[in-house]
Formats: sequence, C-alpha cells, structure tokens
Amino acid sequence: MADFDSTIDYATFLERKAQDGTFEGFAPLWMPSFLFDFQQSIVEWSIRKGKNAIFADCGMGKTPMELVWAENVVRKTNKPVLILTPLAVAQQTIRESEKFGIEAHRTAGQVHPGINVTNYEKLHHFLPEDFAGCVCDESSAIKSFNGKRRAEVTEFMRTLPYRLLCTATAAPNDYIELGTSSEALGIMGNQDMMARFFKNDDNTSVSMRRPGRFQVGNMEEYNSRGWRFKGHAEVPFFRWVCSWARGGRRPSDFGPFPDSKFKLPKLIEREHIVETRTMADGMLFAMPATNMQEEREERRRTINERCEMAAELVANTGKPFVIWCHLNPEGDLLERLIPDAVQVSGADSDEAKEEAYEAFVSGQSRGIITKQKIGGWGLNWQHCAHVLEFASHSFEQHYQGVRRCWRFGQKHDVINDLIVTEGEIGAQSNMRRKSDAADRMFSMLVEHMQQSLKIDAGYKFTKEVRVPSWL
Repeated sequence: MADFDSTIDYATFLERKAQDGTFEGFAPLWMPSFLFDFQQSIVEWSIRKGKNAIFADCGMGKTPMELVWAENVVRKTNKPVLILTPLAVAQQTIRESEKFGIEAHRTAGQVHPGINVTNYEKLHHFLPEDFAGCVCDESSAIKSFNGKRRAEVTEFMRTLPYRLLCTATAAPNDYIELGTSSEALGIMGNQDMMARFFKNDDNTSVSMRRPGRFQVGNMEEYNSRGWRFKGHAEVPFFRWVCSWARGGRRPSDFGPFPDSKFKLPKLIEREHIVETRTMADGMLFAMPATNMQEEREERRRTINERCEMAAELVANTGKPFVIWCHLNPEGDLLERLIPDAVQVSGADSDEAKEEAYEAFVSGQSRGIITKQKIGGWGLNWQHCAHVLEFASHSFEQHYQGVRRCWRFGQKHDVINDLIVTEGEIGAQSNMRRKSDAADRMFSMLVEHMQQSLKIDAGYKFTKEVRVPSWL
C-alpha cells in the first residue's frame, strides 16, 4: 500500500493503475491530404503520444507516416529530427520525401535543419542533444544487431522527448522481443517487462535463456527453458503493448477504414526438394538433420545442387528476381551461374551496395543475390514478383524477404520458391510453427487495440466503491 495516495478516492486510484499509457506529445500542426484516412488516424495518435511504435505491414505507408510525424516535431520544436534506416532504405526515404514534398536531407554526420536521414551504421556520428526526436525505421532490425549496436540506439534515444519506432515484424518469434521496442521508447525496461509479465522455468529474474535441446521432427530452437507468460498476464500484456503501439496488417485493423485499396495479390509458394549428391560420412542415403551442426554440414555439402536449381528456376524467364542466400560461397556460385544478376555481399562498401540496389530497381540488372541480413529490410521492390530462398529457421528473415516484393501496391502474383534438401525438412516445420505464433501475436494485438479504440474516454464509474475500513 506504499503507492496509495490518501488524497484521492479509490476509484481514481484504480483508474491510475490501468495500463492505458500516457500522452506526452502534442496536437498535430500539419496533416497533409496525401495520407489515407487510416494513416492520418495513426499519425495523429502517434504525435499526441510522443513516444510510440507503429507495427504496420509492408506497403501500408510507414515511410510517409514517419515523414509527416517528423515534420510535425520539427515544426513544434524548431529542432532537427533524425530518421534511422537500414542501409539503402535511406535513399529510398529521400525519394519518398521528394515525392510528397517534404524536405529531408541524407547525411552521414552533418546535422541539417529539419529532417535528417541516415543509416544505423552512421549513428555514432551524431549527438542526441542536437535533435528533438528520432525515428527508427524497420526497428525490428535493431534486435538483429549485436548487443553493442542495440545499446547504442537505445542510449541515443534515451533523453529525446519524441520517439517513433516503425516495423512490420515487431516480434515475429517471441513476445518478449517487444521488450527491445519498449526499452528504446522509455516505456519499460526489457528486464522489468519480463519480470512483470513472464516467468522462466527456474523462477529467477535472469534474462539469459539457457539452451534447450532440438526435438527431432519439428526442430525446436533453443527456447525450451525460456520465458513464458505468467498465468494471469497474457491479456494485461497485450493491453500494455496497445497503450504505446498501434499494429495491423490492413486498414480495417486500425479502425472503421475500408480495405478496398489495400489488396494483396496471390502468393504462389513452391517447395523444391533437392536430391543430395554427396551423403554425410557413413550414410547411404539422406536423413533429416537432428541438430544445427548436422544441418549446417548438409548446407555446405549441397551448395552446388541448391544453387544449380535456383539458377534453373530463373533461367529464361526474362523477369526480375531476388535470391536470398545464407553463405558467401552460395552467393559467389549463384553470381557465376546467373550472368544477368548482381551479388550484394557484406564485403561491399555502403556505396557499392546502394548502387547495386538502385541498378536493380531501375532495371539495369535483372536479378539481385544477397543475404536477408544485408538487404532484407525496408526496400520496396514492387517491380519484382519472383523470390527464391534456401531453407531457414528465421521466420522474420523469410517474412521480410518475401514482403520486399509481395506487398500492397504489387500488380502481379508473386512466386516464392523455397529450395530445401532432404535433410532440411525439419526447418520447414519449425518455420510453420513460428508463422503460426506470429499470426497469433498480431491477431491478439489487433483485438486488444480495437477494444481500446472503442473505450469511451469520458467513461466514469457509476457504482459506489466500497473501500475496506482499514483504508
């Protein structure tokens, strides 16, 4: 009872304890007509919140929403705003700003008046005191960085009065990944969030997950001794998330808005099983991998078979394509097998990577070969409708990789070719499990968000509250 204020009535005390969030922003100063009605609603709420996240699906216009949010903060504070993006998305953001008539500057260190756009790798060139606000575009990429980079982004945003996170994959594999977003916004620390809503098998507050074992057949990841919801906490958790985030996969998820202009084309998923030419030592025929070591070993043994199949699938189509690979030798071999494709590798300079992306968008190259962790976030490749990938356990990389092409605004059906070996069948079971988990998380988020939108802000308690005599 240490936090009970005797100067207020008990109903007010309960109301203050509700997880409805706080509004630390301001009324919008500018709301352009080029935003759709649902986008205007999201941006208005975001500006009034001050510190929040937008978890909107690919192609729903996160970039124009970010730009309008940033422009409002600039006009309110008369100070610059920094937009952080993955590499190459920065130039795409500048093109969008020019399209919508919003002044923005691409920068690698110099601070310009108004909106500044840079990639995450350049953050160390800037000081937070020079800005009034910060936008993290494709913010789910933060958790894929090493701990140092994630800490750098969180520390940079810590003192800023206005903060915005935007991504389509807020927490694709595990709800506790939302702690990264919450901590960056200053809502609640990751450790505090886990202690409040989750428990682990050891009933401790230690946040490090201890490795479990693979289960043959569905290839469960190292999560068997991880964190899970407390018995009472799932609904309060999603209510809490909805207090600082808005999420959805279509306009109607955000309120009474029509979906007519946001229809996805058909996604044609094709699975190709490669016959292994070289068996593992001591084996007469291929067997499903039972652990990551066996899976990686098979992946290296079958580079030629998998790359040859990928080259065969894109040969003579005359249409653009994207091939997502995992290993450097895969990228090198694919580049030799497919002369009209360009490889973007980690060894390339930032400038070379951007040039390759621009060449692909402009049609100077028919195909692009790269890893999801290099080019899998944020880029808009609506001109392409053919995505090829090798087996993986990362649902987020799969989802982001496909959604570079399969997004609102795509005019053609999209083909997604998945190339797997006989030993990688278990990876697909694991991927389907993660896909189901991601769908459930988004459904829960949308359900509780829509409930919160229906709540009358002027609601008052009508029943008398009987307070115990000892209070």
